[in-house]
Amino acid sequence: MASERPNIAILGGGIGGLFAANALISQGLEVAVYEQAPELGEIGAGFFLTPNSARQLKRLGLGPAIERWGSLVGEGSQYLRHDGSHIAKVQVEDANGWNATYGMHRADMIELLVEQLPEDVIHCGYRGIDFFQNEKSATVIFENGEKVEASVIVAADGIHSELRPFVYPPSTPVFHGTISYRGLVHREKLPEWPMDRWLMWAGASKHFLVFPVRNGKMINYVGFVPADKEMRESWSAKGDPDQLRAEFEGWDPKIREVLEQVDQTFRWALYDREPLPTWTKGRLTLLGDAAHPMLPHLGQGANQTMEDGMALAIILSSIENSAVPAALAAYDNLRRERVAEIVLGARQNGLRVDSMSEYADLNKRDTELAAHADFRKQLYAYDVVPDAEATAAALI
Repeated sequence: MASERPNIAILGGGIGGLFAANALISQGLEVAVYEQAPELGEIGAGFFLTPNSARQLKRLGLGPAIERWGSLVGEGSQYLRHDGSHIAKVQVEDANGWNATYGMHRADMIELLVEQLPEDVIHCGYRGIDFFQNEKSATVIFENGEKVEASVIVAADGIHSELRPFVYPPSTPVFHGTISYRGLVHREKLPEWPMDRWLMWAGASKHFLVFPVRNGKMINYVGFVPADKEMRESWSAKGDPDQLRAEFEGWDPKIREVLEQVDQTFRWALYDREPLPTWTKGRLTLLGDAAHPMLPHLGQGANQTMEDGMALAIILSSIENSAVPAALAAYDNLRRERVAEIVLGARQNGLRVDSMSEYADLNKRDTELAAHADFRKQLYAYDVVPDAEATAAALI
């Protein structure tokens, strides 16, 4: 086995696991994905696809699928005060002027990633409950009694990862005193709504966000509000549309236009974790929320997960099985610092858009939101591939 290329088992059939599977297969590696749910799926909600991950999807031949499923947002995107007055333009292009910023429905992203995978790659109904490894391989034991041996085990199974404690001692997710109400409104209910932009209203202790998804057929909304104890204890649950409307009473009438059409909403308590000092132990590594759950306030959760997957695929592409531990350590070293900065930056931006802490001074808040364009240009311009290729070359 020492002269063979590694084979990879991925735990988790979300965006991170499925993207990583596509990226690894593109490098000619053998991959299997194990998802604990009985079938793949995603609660209906949107996310923001930004150029730093869009360029990776394009490399995998998924550019046309993104254009088919996504909703490109552009110049009209802006930050607004709670009453609708203008604060600043929202940066959607990278530092090179490339705009590949799309509103995406999570279920659509799952579907387009699955479409490109061979039929025998995904296995549902597999919940990992134990793990062990030796010098040549690693093994996961599943709740259904099955066990799988592979050269590499990738835990892409979310913030409550079953395998994360095998890498680093358990820790408690950090609650940030906020919940988000999320949902979708069909375009025909708001036929005059502009479908070419991302809009955020920022107010005291809360903010509201709207952007298009599903190629302009639906409007995704998110309302972020302070959480009481009862809300905190719910990780995700159905929300009360009337309570959501009450939270934004007196705000810009444009928000009311959206909320009047809401008859079902879901609420999420917002958690992340402190950045880890390591993501890897031997032949086991973490990816996405298993490694770095983050708040949504930079729109980078799914995007950083895809950067992880592309980096991992390139670093594993040219090694033999015997070099797996060194390669996974190199992946860890490449990704950990960048992602830790984004985790902490998302926390800070959450305080900013909710006018908390030093941002109670709205002029300071508005000035920083305008200046945030420079940060986003560089964030979106980053390409993980050259760094991953240099890391891979150093292993040979």
